[in-house]
Amino acid sequence: MLIDGHGRTVDYLRISVTERCNFRCQYCMPEKPFSWVPKENLLTFEELFLFVKVAIDGGVTKIRLTGGEPLLREDLDSFIAMINNYKEGLDLALTTNAFLLPDAAQRLKDAGLKRLNISLDSLKPDVAAKIAGKDVLKQVFKGIDKALEVGLKVKINMVPLKGINDDEILDIMEYCRERNMKVRFIEYMENAHADQALKGMHGREILDKVKEKYTIKALGREGASPSFNYLIEEMNYEFGLIDPHKHDFCESCNRIRLTAEGNLIPCLYFDEALSIAESVKKGDIEGAADVLARVLKDKPKENRWSEEEIEDREISKRAFYETGG
Repeated sequence: MLIDGHGRTVDYLRISVTERCNFRCQYCMPEKPFSWVPKENLLTFEELFLFVKVAIDGGVTKIRLTGGEPLLREDLDSFIAMINNYKEGLDLALTTNAFLLPDAAQRLKDAGLKRLNISLDSLKPDVAAKIAGKDVLKQVFKGIDKALEVGLKVKINMVPLKGINDDEILDIMEYCRERNMKVRFIEYMENAHADQALKGMHGREILDKVKEKYTIKALGREGASPSFNYLIEEMNYEFGLIDPHKHDFCESCNRIRLTAEGNLIPCLYFDEALSIAESVKKGDIEGAADVLARVLKDKPKENRWSEEEIEDREISKRAFYETGG
């Protein structure tokens, strides 16, 4: 069992397989050039897998592959198969913008992927293009439909932004309900790489939008999930709110993150990290395990986001495209 310095069990590993992305979302990296880390700087899937085995043997039961956009990493399905074949019963998931899913969904399913989280911030082509930096919506819809067709479980993530897509909260909820998908509304996480003109919605503002039409009942968090769940009583539909600014968000944090270059990150907010790259390149399992132990020991108790009004919140320097959010 993996225990951090504050007594929390860590059983969830998020792996960013690439920082590359085919979108330029306003809340992530709108100004980053379409370039990428040289391939020789990235850990191979075999090297990443060496650490994955250390983590699984230590008690990790849930693994999520992220990016950037993870489907830009060639042969991703082979990495999924490595993990899936190592231990049965793992909760193996992937976060994607769905643009490449029409061609990839069946391969991912066959390799052993169980679930997808898909970003969908608008149902309007012009708004989606404004947020993503290019015309994407038609292809994203195809990706969602294909994922459902092949039998992957799908959750939708939406980041409501004031004056941009805040009028679509109920529309996206209805779109998801019709397809038996859970939607999770995510408070915009202020960061130095985003468009600084953006204004996110506070969690209570998101809930107020839903309450304009529906009666909701608070269900609470499910285990160590970052999502606080609510039930819409009129249609027995459950949705989630991810509110990293809320005081209890970090209390049951069970996650660590690994980047494609081998940096092991204890907390999404902070820049601090230790590298496993040297150890895994040498096949040094004990060295990788030692780095993991140090990261767990130094894992912060909480992030520095707060429940203050949005304009008063501290901005993180974290590049979310390196860690997958």
